[in-house]
Amino acid sequence: MSKNLQTFLEDAEKKASSQVHREKLAFNILQYDNTVVKGRGKYADLELAKKRAAHIKAKTVENLEKHLKEFEANFTSNGGKLIWATDAESAISSISKIASHAEAKMLVKGKSMTTEEIHLNAHMEAQGIESVETDLGEYIVQLAGEPPYHIVTPAMHKSKEDVAELFHEKEGLPPDSTPQVITAHVRKVLRKKFTSADIGVTGGNFLIADIGGVAITENEGNVLLTASYPKIHIAIVGIEKMIPYMEDLDLFWSLLATHGTGQHMTAYNSIITGPRQKGEVDGPEEMYVVLLDNGRTNVLGQRALRRALNCIRCGACLNGCPIYKSIGGHAYNTTYSGPIGSIITPHFRGMEEFQHLSSASSLCGKCTEVCPVKIDLHKMLLHNRSLAVEAGNSGTVEKLSMFLWKKGMLKRKLMDGVSAGLKNTLLSFFFKKAWGDKRKLPQIAVKSFSQSWKDNHK
Repeated sequence: MSKNLQTFLEDAEKKASSQVHREKLAFNILQYDNTVVKGRGKYADLELAKKRAAHIKAKTVENLEKHLKEFEANFTSNGGKLIWATDAESAISSISKIASHAEAKMLVKGKSMTTEEIHLNAHMEAQGIESVETDLGEYIVQLAGEPPYHIVTPAMHKSKEDVAELFHEKEGLPPDSTPQVITAHVRKVLRKKFTSADIGVTGGNFLIADIGGVAITENEGNVLLTASYPKIHIAIVGIEKMIPYMEDLDLFWSLLATHGTGQHMTAYNSIITGPRQKGEVDGPEEMYVVLLDNGRTNVLGQRALRRALNCIRCGACLNGCPIYKSIGGHAYNTTYSGPIGSIITPHFRGMEEFQHLSSASSLCGKCTEVCPVKIDLHKMLLHNRSLAVEAGNSGTVEKLSMFLWKKGMLKRKLMDGVSAGLKNTLLSFFFKKAWGDKRKLPQIAVKSFSQSWKDNHK
């Protein structure tokens, strides 16, 4: 058993058996469900919108090289500088060189999963550069020394009482501080950071090929300040975030907002095409876009999984997944959790170490049902399981149990010939530990269904 699998099993059991944890998660996801139902109801034909989005993304991914080159040409013609990063190390190396050249002492960071993916904060701090999260949820988990819990809502696992206690412990606020008091405090702290930061780092929700633009959507305004105040703006974006045309953006921004937070549109929407131009009064003097691969071409190269790159990171599949609702985000021990994370992480970080994530699924199909870009998530989870078996990564007990199961299922006489007592013994031997000590194994009946059918229909 790999170390990652052992950690996952231990953490998942701990979280799933914690009533407090599950109550907090259930409460927060319920708020999401209520707002998203209202948001989806605003569409005259939601299914048509999803089909359009799926079609556009699928065509874009199929022609990704063409669109990336078009984006590069248009972005650099506006004065931007493009960096191609094959992996996390090359991305960090490039960003470190920019920071060193600028003699940066501090950077502010908008909410971004790609920066979490390459562990930007840790690398910057190791170089003596302060890295400050400016999204409220990210600020909270950074203060707590934790990674984000969810793709969209990083502090979903914390109640308002938890947050108040955290700010009391870390920043001296009263232990009964209200969300309004905490928000005002964070705003005051961050204003000073924005105005004194050397570099601003963001992600990007979409890359727009025909204008060379980075589209960013948010609810707090911190990304706009992060990209505007510092002299240098670095946007770190996965290569799969591409869309071909500016006119496609209205469809994707609306779908992302509706499925991410239940809104028709989020509060702040920015399209950034490069550094400050002549005659403009704000914006950075230099702008870089780091196009991150880091395993994405591994997914692109597999036709059965290619559409996983359609993902717009709305988090809908996490909120619909019964496994995520039970164990939460941290148990996955990955940047991307839930169904989409279980699909892409083995190809980003290694199948042998993370193949277990694709088995952390009930295969109920809820993730596929709620996806705004119609990714067949549950089928891809099955495909990953198949790849793991083909690679010979199955354990001895798993191989033996599947061998015996196949033999029994292919020959009814053999299945019926084994006594119920022996069947129960085998079931207990092979599955008791896997099923868990908090659940009772089912008991095989003395008489099989086929035997009962024959007796009742002679």
